[in-house]
Amino acid sequence: MVNETSFAPWDNPEATPLIRVEGVSKRFGEFTAIDAISLEVYPQEFFALLGPSGCGKTTLMRMLAGFEAPSDGRITIDGADMAGVPPNKRAVNMMFQSYALFPHLSVWDNIAFGLKRDGVGKDALAARVEEMLKLVQLQKFARRKPHQISGGQRQRVALARALAKGPKLLLLDEPLGALDKKLREETQFELMEIQESTGTTFVIVTHDQEEAMTVASRVAVMNEGRLVQVDTPDRIYEQPNSVYVADFIGDVNLIEGRVRAVEETVALDWAEGRTLRGEAGGGLAEGQAATLAIRPEKIAIAREEPGEANRVRGKILDIGYLGNLSTYHVELPEGPVIKCAVTNRSRLARRDYSWEDEVWLSWSETAGLVLPS
Repeated sequence: MVNETSFAPWDNPEATPLIRVEGVSKRFGEFTAIDAISLEVYPQEFFALLGPSGCGKTTLMRMLAGFEAPSDGRITIDGADMAGVPPNKRAVNMMFQSYALFPHLSVWDNIAFGLKRDGVGKDALAARVEEMLKLVQLQKFARRKPHQISGGQRQRVALARALAKGPKLLLLDEPLGALDKKLREETQFELMEIQESTGTTFVIVTHDQEEAMTVASRVAVMNEGRLVQVDTPDRIYEQPNSVYVADFIGDVNLIEGRVRAVEETVALDWAEGRTLRGEAGGGLAEGQAATLAIRPEKIAIAREEPGEANRVRGKILDIGYLGNLSTYHVELPEGPVIKCAVTNRSRLARRDYSWEDEVWLSWSETAGLVLPS
C-alpha cells in the first residue's frame, strides 16, 4: 500500500480518477443488486469493497470487469466509457477466489498463459514470467504443478498470472478466503508489498473487515446495494457515519438513548436519570433518538469509582481470553451488557478481575460517538 501520509489523491480536486462509477444501478428482474452508486477510485489505490454477503460488492466488481452490464449509469476506466467493451478488451484483469489455475500446467506456464495468447515474443515472454516469479518469490517452484505447492503459493501464482499482462486495474474477488488465518494475515502484507512495487490499482472484494482495514488505502462499506461510507480505514473505524458502519466494523458497544443537549459534546439520556456524553457523529437535535457507539478498548475498568463523567457500574458476566487481550462482559443494572477490552500485561494467573466481580467502567467524553439511530 502506498504510504497514506503522502498518498491521498481523493483529497486533491485536481487528481484524475482511474475509475468513475456514475449513478450505476444493476437489476436482475425485480431485484436491485446495485442502487444508484457513484464512486471514484484513483491510480495506485488499494481499494476495498466491504460488506456482508448479498450487499452487491461482487456485482459491482463484475461490472468493472465487464462480466455484467449496468442497468443504468456509466462506468469509465482511464477516461474510456466501458459500455459495450468486453472483458478481454479492458485494461483490467481479475483474480478469482478459486485461483482457477490450470492443473496440467507448471507454475511457469500458468503465469505465461495469457502472454502466449496475446502473441508475446518468446524472449519477452520469458523475461516477463521470470520477473513475475521474482515478484512473488516463486523462482524455485517454477516447474512444479499447482497440486505440488501450498495454498498460499497457489494464491501467489494466480496473482502473478493476473499481473503478467500489466493491467491498469486488478480486481481481486475474496482472494484470501481459502487460506487459514495465520497464512491469510501474512499474505495480506505480501499483497500490499506487491501492489506498492507494481503501482497497479487494486480493487479487492471482501467480507472480512480486518482484511479490508489492513490492506486498503480506502474502504467502501456497502449494504443492500448502496454505499454507506467511503473513507480511509482509520476514519471508518474512528468516525463511522452511521450505527450500521460502527456495528459492522470491529467490535463496538451501542447504547441507545435520546439527545438531551448538543454542546461541545452531546449529552445522551439512556436510562432513568442517567446521562452519557460523546462526540457528535452527525446532525443531531435535542430530543432525537440516538445511539452512543463506544469501542471496548476505549473503556477502562476499575474497582473504585473513577472521576470520569462517563462511568457505569456493573457485574462481570463473562470473560474472554484472547492471549494479548482479555474482554470483560459487564452487565449493568439498567440492562445493557458492556464489553471492555484490556491488554494482558501480566500472566493469566494474576488476572485482576473475575466472574461476578462488581466493577466500574469509564471512558472520556470524546471516546465515543453519538450517532442518529
